[in-house]
Amino acid sequence: MLTSPRNPLIQHIRRLQSRARARREAGEFVIEGIRLIEEALQAGVRPRTLIHTPDVGARGETLLAGLRALGVDPLPVSPSVMQAASDTPTPQGVLAVLPIRPLPLPPAPGLVLVLDQVRDPGNLGAILRTAAAAGVEAALLAPHTADPYAPKVVRAGMGAHFRIPIHPLPWDDIRQYTRGLHPFLADARAQLDYTAARYDRPLALIIGSEATGPSAEANALSPTRVRIPMPGGTESLNVAVAAGILLFEILRQRK
Repeated sequence: MLTSPRNPLIQHIRRLQSRARARREAGEFVIEGIRLIEEALQAGVRPRTLIHTPDVGARGETLLAGLRALGVDPLPVSPSVMQAASDTPTPQGVLAVLPIRPLPLPPAPGLVLVLDQVRDPGNLGAILRTAAAAGVEAALLAPHTADPYAPKVVRAGMGAHFRIPIHPLPWDDIRQYTRGLHPFLADARAQLDYTAARYDRPLALIIGSEATGPSAEANALSPTRVRIPMPGGTESLNVAVAAGILLFEILRQRK
């Protein structure tokens, strides 16, 4: 059993948890908890490293046995070492390091989500979770959007990383990929209510920052602007809430 938080492996995990640059350079990210690890395995993603505390329960033991059958050697660690490696105050007892291997972009998507300067990791993760539920075929992250592999994003995404392609891209690549799709932009100042727009064609939905609004690059796509009416007088909705409302209206119209 590993008992020292100064072990090089634990220090590596801590760097992956705290630094986007470390994740990019290693091509790895961290997930925590039995459920997320099970989802990774179902998606065909094999952990490069897995650590666990001694008492993981029956479901955890089943998971560990399955990992051993796949050639993964789970490493037991003390609770204090798990606490040092974890990004949460109360670790779930199982933690895995995975390769960053996003799903490939589909060649002819019907619904693409473009996230423009969504900087809050919790919001980004919630949007990705909603996007997966709504059948989004690709999520493109424009510059100045949070790192999709940050721990808070991964936790809030609840497995979205294993269900939809999530790709940080420069605007030139976003424009190229979405060429031929009708762009819609969420904009609180728009004249068109979101329920009055038609979403029955291949489209790209652009969701921007609450604080700064759409970027110049998003505006340059000449999108159809839609707004969510707010009779209560609030200036703006939380970006994750707005994304959910718009995505499920698109889904409703396409049924």
